[in-house]
Amino acid sequence: MEMINGTAVQEFILEGFPAVQHLGKVLFLVHLRAYLDSITGNMVIITITSADHPLEMPMFILLSYFSFCKCCFITTVVPKLLSIFLLGRQTIPFIACVIQAFSFLHLGSKIAFFRGVMFLGWYLAICNPLHYSTITNLRVFRFLMVFFCYTLSFIFIIGLVMKVSQLSFHGPDVIPHFFCDIGLLTHLSCSNTHSFETYVFFIAIFVILTSLLIAIITYSHIVVTIVHLPSTMEQQKAFSTCSFYHMILSLTYSSCIFIYLKPKQTNRLDSNREAALVNTVVTPLLNPVVYTLRNKQVHQALKGTLSRVKLQK
Repeated sequence: MEMINGTAVQEFILEGFPAVQHLGKVLFLVHLRAYLDSITGNMVIITITSADHPLEMPMFILLSYFSFCKCCFITTVVPKLLSIFLLGRQTIPFIACVIQAFSFLHLGSKIAFFRGVMFLGWYLAICNPLHYSTITNLRVFRFLMVFFCYTLSFIFIIGLVMKVSQLSFHGPDVIPHFFCDIGLLTHLSCSNTHSFETYVFFIAIFVILTSLLIAIITYSHIVVTIVHLPSTMEQQKAFSTCSFYHMILSLTYSSCIFIYLKPKQTNRLDSNREAALVNTVVTPLLNPVVYTLRNKQVHQALKGTLSRVKLQK
């Protein structure tokens, strides 16, 4: 395999954020707190969903998978980011770099598909409540989850692995980022990467725009349904919840579009680092609060779990 046998580069150097490295210890503490809060929030969701039987419904099961993927997603890159803030630029072996890049894309595409399926579920729950339980039965749910969220993301990553296996790396070895971004790896390759960049670009278009289109269509129908609610109080409460979803969507998709959906990447490498922080630090921190911890059923399940723990003591 040329990726292994034909390369002179044995490791890469992750540059991180050299302009603010003098604030490294402060940034380390801030991002460590955000990372731990994100992991804790998502683990709480996973725990109460598996421990509380009323939450064993398709949408809540999907949310638990979504939370698990989020934990894996941020763990792929944030520990290296913390070490960069604390110790400065870090080295990463070539194979580890490639694995990190593929894991990041695989989990990211899976999360995007999960988000699309969840929006379909919310649309059915709000706009077609009478048919919600029938349509979202476990058989349909498992098909959507396995096919769209797992199979498609796996197929895309296999294609990327085959493409990268044809590239050679002989230097330079400095990556101006805090993790091994697949786009930056192509800039370091000595091979002709035009076909690879085109493949990555069209994968990004499909993954991002498919989930975004589903979100826009379902979100629009949800807003129309809320406007026709008879009670003003119910409208205000619903719009309050939707505003949080809108914030998450805006942060997530604006950063993804900025990073991946521009054909020319050479003039925006520095900005990619800041945009990537939104998806790896900011939105994972907000997701547990916005998607589930604001849900009454989750609140009741959490209280029930805490009560059982106290009784056991």
